[in-house]
Amino acid sequence: MTLESDVTDLWERYRSGLSAAETTPDDDAVLDTFLAALESGEVRAAEKAGDDVTSWEANEWVKRGILLNFGLRATEPREYGGVTYYDVLPLRDTADLGERGTRNTPNGTVVRRGAYLGSDCIMMSPSFVNMGAHVGDGSLVDSCDTVGSCAQIGADVKLGANTLIGGVLEPIEDAPVVIENDVSLGAGCRVTSGFRIGEGSIVGENTLLTPRIPVYDLVEDEVLYGHLPAERRAFTRMVESSVGDHELFEGGAYKPAVVATDVETETLEATRREDALRE
Repeated sequence: MTLESDVTDLWERYRSGLSAAETTPDDDAVLDTFLAALESGEVRAAEKAGDDVTSWEANEWVKRGILLNFGLRATEPREYGGVTYYDVLPLRDTADLGERGTRNTPNGTVVRRGAYLGSDCIMMSPSFVNMGAHVGDGSLVDSCDTVGSCAQIGADVKLGANTLIGGVLEPIEDAPVVIENDVSLGAGCRVTSGFRIGEGSIVGENTLLTPRIPVYDLVEDEVLYGHLPAERRAFTRMVESSVGDHELFEGGAYKPAVVATDVETETLEATRREDALRE
């Protein structure tokens, strides 16, 4: 038997009516082993199946295992920072972080059980990483950041302060939010509903990335939904709405959009402006 088959069998019993009060010690062992596998990085809620950012696929059995840990555990009183809270799970044991060079500053860094933190990561307080999330090596989770259930954060990613990375737990076949390697998000960004950001992209502060908002990719001259290609510089702009000439909107109505340009071009232009200022 494998962990996947154990989780699948338990899922079928759960779908047939198994409750938290009816679980056996063996069932509890499966749930605990599954959480340990998430925390070690042995299993992940999604994996990349190809070279493109759109190729990420959900591991459905892993998402089922996460749902089982919510459905087959009783809510209990727990302690954190001298405060009693109620949850189905304790917080993650962080004793392994120091030996891998990962830091979680005091006064509010919260890592739930079933979350993975790579080596040389930094979690600033207050911040929160939820169950099933995967944060790669060398990444920064800044103050007031939230990393939602199953979100996949790559290596050397910078999440600016007050950034929200949404979680996608259901439906189980949907890929979660994905932030690939070497991405930088400015302060106040929101990435939700399974949106995916390609490697090396830089996103300006306060940008909302969600599949319902179009991305105008000026590099390839196309409109994209649900993903930002690799090596882009993205920022929010307001574009004219289809109801722009409606009598209720004096002066016209506008809606948000995201504009994406070549990240190297933007970097070169910024360097030239800096050089001009110094001359």
